[in-house]
Amino acid sequence: MRFRSTRGGETVSFSEAVSQGLAPDGGLYLPQEFPDLKSHLDQWIGLDYPCLCREFFRFFATDLSSEDLENCVHSAYVNFSNQHTAPMIDLSKNWKCLELFHGPTLAFKDFALQLLGNLYELQIEREGKHLCVLGATSGDTGAAAISGLLGKKGVKVFILYPKGKVSPLQEMQMTCTDAGNVFPIAIDGTFDDAQRTVKELFADLEFRAEVHLSAVNSINLARILAQSVYYLYAWLRLPVDEREVTSFVVPTGNFGNVFAGWLLTKMGVKISEFRVATNQNDVLHRLFNSGEYSLDEVKPSLAPSMDIQIASNFERLLFYFLNGDASKVNEVMRIFRENGRYCFENFDISGFSSVSASDGEIPNLIQMVKREYDYLVDPHTACAFKDLDPEKRAVILATAHPAKFPAVYREAGMEIPVSTSLEKLKDRESRSYEVQVDTSSIRSFILDRIS
Repeated sequence: MRFRSTRGGETVSFSEAVSQGLAPDGGLYLPQEFPDLKSHLDQWIGLDYPCLCREFFRFFATDLSSEDLENCVHSAYVNFSNQHTAPMIDLSKNWKCLELFHGPTLAFKDFALQLLGNLYELQIEREGKHLCVLGATSGDTGAAAISGLLGKKGVKVFILYPKGKVSPLQEMQMTCTDAGNVFPIAIDGTFDDAQRTVKELFADLEFRAEVHLSAVNSINLARILAQSVYYLYAWLRLPVDEREVTSFVVPTGNFGNVFAGWLLTKMGVKISEFRVATNQNDVLHRLFNSGEYSLDEVKPSLAPSMDIQIASNFERLLFYFLNGDASKVNEVMRIFRENGRYCFENFDISGFSSVSASDGEIPNLIQMVKREYDYLVDPHTACAFKDLDPEKRAVILATAHPAKFPAVYREAGMEIPVSTSLEKLKDRESRSYEVQVDTSSIRSFILDRIS
């Protein structure tokens, strides 16, 4: 299979799309065509998670041998703590919760980044070239990326995160590794500042080629495809008569998580609706309700992984909204970069709804879910329960372990959840680097560490 950029350009193989991350023209990669999965779905019922992931990726990673793909996939999920990898819990007659926090860093990002780390390692073995992996994080991506690439030969990892704007435990997961190939960079600014700097460095094609730059953010298509698998895994475990009437409710800030599920609808999987749940940084909620994609000030929140105003993966949905017109995508993104806003006429994409929850509402939502369903959710997942209709069938994605955000439960007067793996971090030495958030400073930092 070949992959194309949302902004045009030449098509590339799966391995090229993975290694480049961001296309040379600044666009995001998408499959040139989609497989029709309908004839395979019955055969996949009952497969365990790694086997389903392997079968799904056979359609996309067509330049990998069966043996290499098998090894990459199966070793990605051996360190998940639950035998089902992504267990689905019944909350009520109509609601189920898909737990995505049983990976090494207790967040849904592990599903993609454990696999991406293996794909990078395979690429280094095949090509004999080192990799410089660069990413920005609002909390969970950085920890999951570092975990997936920890100690891997031939790769150095540079993760930018907003200083003081991630939870202390998220920061410990990034800075307490003792790994010589990991460089957590604390910046003065927001996630959007970090993400913008990352994209500017990828736009420097000379620097990109010099250091063999690759991306771990969800701008990397392999991450999106890997996340599509857990939607499919959950959908196949629903009763047949419920599949087409069940919504997926998705906490998301960068739009990658929900876009991964929506991609399945391009492959013949019938899903009734995706409900986008955001915190008070509600750029996506405003977009789906008004058709205006506009910047606002980032407001630190109790759900810090969604403290984002520029949803990078929206460009992928935009490509389909504009019927694959790459020149129009370029125009929209140019206007947005220049003006900080773009207003769409008749912005109506079937199958989406949205909701946002403020900091004042999140503790109440956590308490409500615990009281009504005897289930504890993290502050991001809590946003998904706002105004959720109890009479409609829904799968709510639980994106992180509650223990990562103890301050929220302390504020709510609740028992503070604990994780053994997180407690162990408190005895380790923390190491991070403070660098100005501009392309020149970050470029120099990377070059110094690589040399």
